[in-house]
Amino acid sequence: MKSLKKLHEPLFDLLVKKRRARLNWCLEHHALTHDQWANVLFSDESRFSLNTDSRRVFIWREPGTRYHPSNIREIDSFRGGSLLVWAGISSSRRTPLHIFSGGTLTAQRYRDEILEPYLRPYRDQIDHNLIFMDDNARPHRARLVNEYLQSENIRRMDWPARSPDLNIIEHVWDALGRRIGARTPLPEPSLS
Repeated sequence: MKSLKKLHEPLFDLLVKKRRARLNWCLEHHALTHDQWANVLFSDESRFSLNTDSRRVFIWREPGTRYHPSNIREIDSFRGGSLLVWAGISSSRRTPLHIFSGGTLTAQRYRDEILEPYLRPYRDQIDHNLIFMDDNARPHRARLVNEYLQSENIRRMDWPARSPDLNIIEHVWDALGRRIGARTPLPEPSLS
């Protein structure tokens, strides 16, 4: 039987490689000037729950009253839903938010719904000096997307795997998520 250390070595090695890749990325990019960073469009998608109920309810109850009616709360498990949103930001500009109309994000949808209507016009506005940052999600790295970016002469920034902490748009997602979570739910029709 392998020791516990031997079982975790591949995972530990992977974490070390990812940390090293992040550090190398930072070392390669730390000397960029403000003008150079101004050409970088950071982009990402994020999913937001529309259900304001976190379903975490804490109840102080007396021993033996677990199933007492006052300690039971019914929930509608089909209420709410979610939205998948894409956006891009740079130091001086932003793209409009794009809300996907259901379904899974594929390379074709990414090209047709994001790159074509948002990225190309954005690039044209900043004199073709755009450096596009998207993460390593499968739809982003598909051949169809790579061919589109090459055909449009759009440079892509190398991005270390699983590095959301380096993407400034994560702050936008946090702020948007807080605003969605704080909104007043719409009144629901009475069933009586």
